[in-house]
Amino acid sequence: MSIDFNEEKQNERVDELRKNEAEELTQMLSAKYGLPYLDLGLYPVNIDALRIIKEETSRAAHIAPFNIVDKKIQLGVLSPKNPETIDVIEDLKSRNYEPIIFLVSMESLKKVWARYKDLSYSFETKGGALTISNEEIQEFSTKVHTIEDIAGLIKEVLGTKKIYRISRLFEIIIAGALATGASDIHFEPEEVNVGLRYRLDGILTHVIGFDPGTYNLLISRIKLLSNLKLNTRGKAQDGRFSIKVKDDEIEIRTSLLPGAYNETIVLRVLNPNAISVPLEELGIHPRLLKTLERLINKPNGMILNTGPTGSGKTTTLYAFLKKIHTPEIKIITIENPIEYHLPGIVQTQTDPEKDYTFLEGLRSALRQDPDVIMVGEIRDSETAEVAVNAALTGHLVFSTLHTNNAAGTFPRLIDLGVNSNVITSALSVAMAQRLVRKLCVECKKQVPISAADKKVIDFVLGTIADKTYLDGIQMNNLWEAVGCDKCHHTGYKGRIGIFEAILTDSTIEQVVEGNPSEREVKKAAATQNILDLVQDGVIKVLQGVTTIDELNRVIDMPVV
Repeated sequence: MSIDFNEEKQNERVDELRKNEAEELTQMLSAKYGLPYLDLGLYPVNIDALRIIKEETSRAAHIAPFNIVDKKIQLGVLSPKNPETIDVIEDLKSRNYEPIIFLVSMESLKKVWARYKDLSYSFETKGGALTISNEEIQEFSTKVHTIEDIAGLIKEVLGTKKIYRISRLFEIIIAGALATGASDIHFEPEEVNVGLRYRLDGILTHVIGFDPGTYNLLISRIKLLSNLKLNTRGKAQDGRFSIKVKDDEIEIRTSLLPGAYNETIVLRVLNPNAISVPLEELGIHPRLLKTLERLINKPNGMILNTGPTGSGKTTTLYAFLKKIHTPEIKIITIENPIEYHLPGIVQTQTDPEKDYTFLEGLRSALRQDPDVIMVGEIRDSETAEVAVNAALTGHLVFSTLHTNNAAGTFPRLIDLGVNSNVITSALSVAMAQRLVRKLCVECKKQVPISAADKKVIDFVLGTIADKTYLDGIQMNNLWEAVGCDKCHHTGYKGRIGIFEAILTDSTIEQVVEGNPSEREVKKAAATQNILDLVQDGVIKVLQGVTTIDELNRVIDMPVV
């Protein structure tokens, strides 16, 4: 009986055991020195950090810079007691850097040192920012027309073995989101695969799946950019970074959540160009738009916009601010986050960790002698009370409230403790909105209306008291989604709002004083002849803007 001895495999096993022993020893020493332990074999290296310490200095002092955000530099050291290591750290402090030190093994140091050779292939970025060059975006835009194109580029990168492929992979994922107009990027780990999805026009769309090993490196890259804790895996973390493309700076909000198989990541893309929509293009019916333009030009009062998260409320408020902004008035906004920077307007961002809340921001803003104030959200009784008082004392106040419809604004304010006798004096109009996908103009198809759809549409049109809303609208055909390359084969491209509003007239004032329900408020508002969400949506369906299926997705359509 002969025994085959594979020397190569045996040496590999010995090397692996030695590496494990070295990591275990380093982990034990970390407790002794009171420093956190890291295995840098699991983390990508931020090339910009290498520029701060020269390679020869790094090797001589057994120190490795592997990430930098602003002036915070993360360092792996073999021994914190090494005099040369101490000298390098003190030198960094003298240059106004803030060293964050981890204990690492020699293998980890070698992994970082190996990246010095890549410096010539990279370009410098600011900490906490990912810079994508103009040329790269232009090149990318010529290659990408569909989700399939993005998936193809990702597959191409995954097939390479270059050490910097994770950075390239991440750039493609981000650039793909920008090219397709995605509002969110979702990484969803499962047992054997990790799914990547974009949210396009409010709908999640699958892009590609890739292996968990690559995802682990990608998590580290995202944590480095977002300035999150690298060695924390068991709890949720939130962070942010920015992308610089041409002259625009796009903020990315990072959310990490522990999952069954790995951390789930959602990146929210706060693209200022996506929410910079003129008031006339939001989808507000011309009659309501004329009324709103009159109200936003009043010197005082409150305009509240309601709806669920992601329904476009903030975009509408920004459109109001842009419409009324002149050099003669002072506008202050209190937001979280600041999604769109408006020149000539004072914008401040809340920070709950520092006790800077919407309430504190509103109180401070009122001391700045503003004419117009925008409060990102009213969520508690104190903020509601201060906002109402501001509207009663000569300020024009814009804000949002979480209710299902415009009628729900009044009982909600009463629930928050606002005196029902002053609500209608302060509040000019309560609005509600939703976003529906628009049919792709390149591929939409006209079809005869079905009996079921006609029944629903006829019922809704019957509830519209003022029939002049229906002038010029054809009733016999609808449009349906088809799908083409221009719309990523969804049949829809872009979104538009459907709106409703209730003005505070004398009838509403009488009802509100009796602590009414939503139903009572809506009944009292019927004489105003303003379309509600369902009516506005059905008119847009008949105009070929969207579909009945899309309306059913976002609002409660009547069952007849």
